[in-house]
Amino acid sequence: MTLRDAWESEADHWLAWARAPGHDSYWRFHRDRFLELLPEPAGLTLDVGCGEGRLARDMTKRGYEVTGLDASPTMIGHAQAADPGGDYRVADGASLPFVDASISLVIAFMSLQDMDDMEGAVHEAARVLAPGGRLCVALVHPINSAGRFESRTLDAPFVLRESYFHLRRYSIEVERDGLRMTFNSYHRPLQAYTAALASAGLLVERSAEVADSSAPPGDRWQRIPLFLHLRAIRAG
Repeated sequence: MTLRDAWESEADHWLAWARAPGHDSYWRFHRDRFLELLPEPAGLTLDVGCGEGRLARDMTKRGYEVTGLDASPTMIGHAQAADPGGDYRVADGASLPFVDASISLVIAFMSLQDMDDMEGAVHEAARVLAPGGRLCVALVHPINSAGRFESRTLDAPFVLRESYFHLRRYSIEVERDGLRMTFNSYHRPLQAYTAALASAGLLVERSAEVADSSAPPGDRWQRIPLFLHLRAIRAG
């Protein structure tokens, strides 16, 4: 099963998970940290891998003109239902339905690691960006996806049992507060993402490693980064 099909099969579970107030990191700290990365609104923004549309809706409230794109028809249906006046389309990140150099900002919030063709998606983002346009990305940090904590204790060791450098597909089933979700993704080393950006002609101008700022002091999730933020510019 492709990642595209896996996420389509989990779309209804994701709807419940993503929209439960305060349930995941988006609501607790991640959205606000990502919004700090974005340039000011100007022109059209593409939200590639928009899911059920929560970030697109939040960005629209902040003055951005956003078109949400996702390969899952069910996700797009949920996004459109929540925002009838918004622009949401079924589209593959590696084949964007926009002409060259027509977009000012592309975002991929927690989606590149979930794509079968990450390199193709990065190249497509570069193709549609106008000179000076930016790609802003949030990822599961490659350190995070490379290993796991051995237990839930504060001082639990974080252990890598497989090579950090190898491309590896993984699936994680999570149950919390009565909700269930299976996350399907690829682990890729950091150099896989930076190589894709470089080959697409995108220059990284800003990065941030994001820990769980909502966790209590000394929590294990404050010892490693959960997420990686990158902002890259298409040179003129």
